[in-house]
Amino acid sequence: MFLRDGPAAVMTRLFPLWAIVVSGLALLLPGPFLTLVPVITPLLAFVMFTMGVSLTPADFGRILRRPAPVLAGVGLHYLVMPLAAWGIAHLLGLSPALMTGMVLVGCVSSGTASNVMIYLSRGDVALSVSISAFSTLVGIVATPLLVRFYVSAGVAVDSWALFRSILTMVALPVLAGVVLNTFWHRAVRRVEPALPLVAMVSILLIIGAIVAGVGPSLKEAGPIMLLAVILHNGIGLLGGYWGGRLLGFDESVCRTLALEVGMQNSGLAATLGRLYFSPLAALPGAVFSVWHNVSGSILASLWASRPIVRKDPPC
Repeated sequence: MFLRDGPAAVMTRLFPLWAIVVSGLALLLPGPFLTLVPVITPLLAFVMFTMGVSLTPADFGRILRRPAPVLAGVGLHYLVMPLAAWGIAHLLGLSPALMTGMVLVGCVSSGTASNVMIYLSRGDVALSVSISAFSTLVGIVATPLLVRFYVSAGVAVDSWALFRSILTMVALPVLAGVVLNTFWHRAVRRVEPALPLVAMVSILLIIGAIVAGVGPSLKEAGPIMLLAVILHNGIGLLGGYWGGRLLGFDESVCRTLALEVGMQNSGLAATLGRLYFSPLAALPGAVFSVWHNVSGSILASLWASRPIVRKDPPC
């Protein structure tokens, strides 16, 4: 989601701080957050709706006009992240529930905050929007199939149920948002500046509810889980950036690919983990939701201080 300057934009850019604060409150005072558990799914659908409202059919048409970096971004995303999640989970000896949660994080589409981070890091925002849109479409089918491929040996996976949930929580809300923006664009423009802030609050409520539900497990598995998430996110960022370099893209595209590959729709992963596996399977998604915004903000700040020299030869 593209941010304009203003109070709402400032509040949204502090998302990593709010995520840490809400997670701490959920651990200390879980009661109020546990009351939100029944509305996690509607909240996530609303977040995806706000993403859809920020898109137009032209964003999807741009994929056809500039297919190479879009296909590279989506290909790297669904190749690097699921494999990295599976490998890290086995390397660290995570329990089946935590391994399932890690794989879910690796198999979902790009994160909803990636567009903001790419804008701040002087990346290619138009390309970011195209990759996010295409990644979301591909994920409707790819996520349940990849989850089944990576975890079915030890855990029962209902691929059809996962597909139906992704359809109702992701595809339909995004489609509704695109339709609303297409036919009632003038009305959408009036509320558009507030949408990223509203989406951020919704994501924070999801994080709070999930952290509150897995509080005791988080205290026990927290350190190893944080290490797993940092490794997973780091591999994604490096894989996206250097994958772009190896494919010959310029610096702006490489930065975009790094953040699109490394940032996941971890709210969706946490929700699916809780719905179809166990509360513990939602833990990796909750931790990733906090960490990838912290790392993304740091990387965006670093890159923002390093302007791109356009005359450089291709990577």
